[in-house]
Amino acid sequence: MAKRELPKHIYKQKNGLYFQRRGWPSVKLANEFGTPEFWMEYADILTGKEKPKRVTSRNFAALVSDYRKSPRYRKLKPRTALDYDKYLEFFLSIMGDANPANMKRKDVIRLRDTNAEKIYFANYSLRVLRVLMEHCVDLGWRETNPAKGVQEFKTEKAEREPWPYELLEVYRATCALGTRERLVMELCVGTGQRIGDVLEMRWSDIQEGGFVVKQNKTSKELWVPILPELQAALNAASRHSVFILTNERGTNRWSYRGASQAVRKVREAIGALKYDIHSWRYNAACELVEAGCGDDLVASVTGQSPAMVQHYTKKVRQKIRAIQAQQKRTEQKQNV
Repeated sequence: MAKRELPKHIYKQKNGLYFQRRGWPSVKLANEFGTPEFWMEYADILTGKEKPKRVTSRNFAALVSDYRKSPRYRKLKPRTALDYDKYLEFFLSIMGDANPANMKRKDVIRLRDTNAEKIYFANYSLRVLRVLMEHCVDLGWRETNPAKGVQEFKTEKAEREPWPYELLEVYRATCALGTRERLVMELCVGTGQRIGDVLEMRWSDIQEGGFVVKQNKTSKELWVPILPELQAALNAASRHSVFILTNERGTNRWSYRGASQAVRKVREAIGALKYDIHSWRYNAACELVEAGCGDDLVASVTGQSPAMVQHYTKKVRQKIRAIQAQQKRTEQKQNV
């Protein structure tokens, strides 16, 4: 359509039609131009029924504020939203008054490179900025996302491995039954769940000798039987809260930061810094494979996809197969 066909304050962008007026935020029209619904929507805006609030300027502060009210932000998991907030506050501190419409690809690259010594920070800030600028495009403040396609720094990340059995026993010997450090380990290893799901476990989740779990990340619902080691830890735990793992006052659930810091102290004391909380989920999957469980049985406990089961257990699986192969090799020589 030609621009002259469009009514006043309506502009065509790559991803649709927008109502744009000086001093107002853009509004994307939901209906196709020329339809009765379009004209009704346009009339509602002009008459004030859908009149957007005036804004003083288009800057990163206004963009972040609008993003935090959007479904894109509200659909984030609580922990992810907390992570995003750290970087959103970082953006506000360095460019809160700047106009996001003026940001160029070279600016994004410069921002990334400025934090080159902190690779994780640089990469994560780039991801959050990419999402934020996509929201800027959706608002009609600009037509393209300058962060799209900007490469993250490559990292040589060591693959996570399960705790060696001997080191796990050292951990048990160091953390007595009745301590939160022991209980969180037994819950992670015994149920095979992510730390976020473990921290939210309640006493009421124990039903028919197992834990009823609804995973936050996947929404999968599982029932996981309780192993003897975990049962012993549960028996030794206090029950002053609805949550199994609580803060020091016993009034609320243990935070991820609190659990991580407490476990890290133990890891430092026993020389286990190479292995972290999430490695316990690897222990659960590997122990199941070592017990002869197929991928479907492993997944029935951990809730993982077939691909993730393979990923978590690939080293122990290779070891088991190598032992079987060498045994067959030996038997073959003996039969010759």
